[in-house]
Amino acid sequence: MAEEAWKDKLTPDEYSICRMKGTEAPFTGKYYDCKDRGTYKCKCCGADLFNSDTKFDSGTGWPSFWEPVRGNVRSETDTSYGMERTEVLCSKCGSHLGHVFDDGPAPTGLRYCINSASLKLEKK
Repeated sequence: MAEEAWKDKLTPDEYSICRMKGTEAPFTGKYYDCKDRGTYKCKCCGADLFNSDTKFDSGTGWPSFWEPVRGNVRSETDTSYGMERTEVLCSKCGSHLGHVFDDGPAPTGLRYCINSASLKLEKK
């Protein structure tokens, strides 16, 4: 999809985060403290990204998951802001989701720290 089409489809905040690799302030996103069960989908293309069964309270202010839906999330190195992190993107449309860190709970030890603006919860 062309960038102009994304601008028409998304709110300015969603566009900034999903398409321009922005981030929302901690403790402000719609899903950081959400306890509803279901599947978290990509805000841009609707791909299944995370199951609520893998969500946990990391205390960081962003929705955190210990495992994505297999094959629907990819990662790449992010060297912005003078540090090296692992960026998480939707495998289907390339939307920026957040970052993954190695300080999460068992069984994976990973913390997928995701922007609420990049997600849409389909409740069970």
